[in-house]
Amino acid sequence: MLCPYCWKNSCDTYHHPTVMAITLHTPRLTLRELQISDAGFVLELLNEPSFKRFIGDKQVRSIADAEHYIANGPVASYARHGFGLLLVHLRDAVATPVGICGLLQRDTLAHPDIGFAYLPAFWGRGYGFEAGSAVLDDARQRLHLSQLLGLTSPDNVASIRLLEKLGLRFERVIHLNGGDPGTNLFSMSL
Repeated sequence: MLCPYCWKNSCDTYHHPTVMAITLHTPRLTLRELQISDAGFVLELLNEPSFKRFIGDKQVRSIADAEHYIANGPVASYARHGFGLLLVHLRDAVATPVGICGLLQRDTLAHPDIGFAYLPAFWGRGYGFEAGSAVLDDARQRLHLSQLLGLTSPDNVASIRLLEKLGLRFERVIHLNGGDPGTNLFSMSL
């Protein structure tokens, strides 16, 4: 089995951070740390046309790519920051995965931002607000963050509405990198 921290088949656990695994619960959902075993779901989500359009093409085309994405993205973030993107699944008998939601710390921003993406089959059911509210509560209570940001494409109306419903307010358009035509920056004090 692959170690979720160093991504080796076997390792000495002494180099792993001593952190509690992040698990959040809502009435209908559980949010938990992504694991290498979630690669199939991550592959599906990251290749959804809506994900590529509004978030970007992460060049994840195989299970191995998805495993690398999980290990070098969310799992590395848990170890480094104590937070990261979480798998969102239904609290049903099979724990049906519906999306991801959590916090990201970008090198170019002073504060973490909330990120989320859901499979289209689960849009319009309130899962985004429910999961986002749980992430905001965790940011306040466990992480004691003072400010939280949100980023979205200017034409991503659904994500703009969700950020506003969660309490974030539009600040300005920013450019995250040289090729970015413009990204809406939202923020809120916690």
